Amino acid sequence: MSQAVQRAIEILDFLAEGPRSLSETARRFDVHRSTVLRQLQTFEEAGFVLRRGNGHYSIGPKMISIAQQALDALDLPAVAHDELRRLQAKTGNTIHLAQLVESTVMYVDKVEGRDSVRMYSRVGKTVLPHCTGVGKAILSQLPVGRRDALLVDAEWTAFTAQTIVSRAALDEQLELINTRGWGVDDGEFEDFVNCIAVPITNSNGSIIGALSLTAIKVVATLDDLKLHLDDIRATAQNISRQLG
Repeated sequence: MSQAVQRAIEILDFLAEGPRSLSETARRFDVHRSTVLRQLQTFEEAGFVLRRGNGHYSIGPKMISIAQQALDALDLPAVAHDELRRLQAKTGNTIHLAQLVESTVMYVDKVEGRDSVRMYSRVGKTVLPHCTGVGKAILSQLPVGRRDALLVDAEWTAFTAQTIVSRAALDEQLELINTRGWGVDDGEFEDFVNCIAVPITNSNGSIIGALSLTAIKVVATLDDLKLHLDDIRATAQNISRQLG
């Protein structure tokens, strides 16, 4: 991938996190303001970026439209929509839905919990499969070849003291998840966040995605979340039945 294309992707991803000023964007990518301005003006002309009244830039209507069309083409978010909201209303915690798309896992829906702490996750963002609940739930159901494809770019970075940093340790945990049918993220990517997760399959038993119940640790511990295991399993089963 060319450097220009790579930077364009990174700028759009940066703006997707929230509105940014020209100065902020230039500092983030360590380039001159005029270079970033030309890039942003090109994006603005295409509708990919919107310049706000205060001079900040955010994701524009064209990007939002493209993202919505991509999500609409996926069956899982539409089928799971009402089920996720019922689960959130019952538990009060954040609900994540992730889907396996070729050799990528991505968040395709998220229902915010009662706490307002900002998490890394957002709809459309790819999942780090080895250090997230939904990622490990999906990996646990895959044959070795497909598991390898999802982990080919894994850097085994220790984001926290709990991050799994080797393939051997991961495979051991995936075997446990496969046996009991659910997994956890115990502060493995963000040390203040934990979750429980279950896989979602279709009627043929093929893995489609995963569902997680997530909370910041000061609001709900793993033991608190495990009290809802029956609820999250029932939700995953309902979604699976509707997928056909």
